[in-house]
Amino acid sequence: MTRIAYVHGFAGTPEVWNDIADPDGVRVTLPGHGTPVLPTWEDNLAAIGDSVRGIDVVVGYSLGARVALGLVATGRVPRAILISVNPGIDATSRDPRRVIDAGWAALVRGRGVAVFIPAWEAQPLFATQARVDDARRAARRTRRLALDAEGLARSLEVMGLAEMPDYRAAIDDRVALIAGADDTKYLAIAESYRVRREIIAACGHDPTLEQPAALAAAIRRLLAVSGEQPA
Repeated sequence: MTRIAYVHGFAGTPEVWNDIADPDGVRVTLPGHGTPVLPTWEDNLAAIGDSVRGIDVVVGYSLGARVALGLVATGRVPRAILISVNPGIDATSRDPRRVIDAGWAALVRGRGVAVFIPAWEAQPLFATQARVDDARRAARRTRRLALDAEGLARSLEVMGLAEMPDYRAAIDDRVALIAGADDTKYLAIAESYRVRREIIAACGHDPTLEQPAALAAAIRRLLAVSGEQPA
């Protein structure tokens, strides 16, 4: 049987998979979200790789999808399902991205999570989450507010897109992609690759919040195409 690990996104927790993951799957806690942030992207990737040793498929969302892709690209896991993934940027985009991430890190350090989390959620990328019922959004925010400000800041500085290697060449038949139909940028990324993919209707960037049932079904279909079944 297939052994699966699930990796949440930035400012998330393993509980985002409650309505989605196979109950026997491994749920990874990202550095800065309950575990220490090590000095470099590769240090953190190696530590996560050790925690999922023997896993067949890693399912990751956003930052978790970038980590999952890194695990595949470096040969630490054989396959991945990537939800709302940015697989990498070129060298000229790195410094501007560092400036953006540094601004967010300064906000969470200086003002705390109570100010940072509402500001993070107010980004246009997450506008479609207004369609989610109030109780689900409130539960997600409550978990986020319990996160550590310094951990989030270090995650942005060490595991941000500017620090991640460019893994675009690693998008091949080892991975499958999932994107929300209303997530214009990330839908375009998914559709630019000739790999297995699923598009979630009436969904933006975060299917774990916006369409958990549809996301669970999409993951099952992608596993079935590969002849895989959860352990």
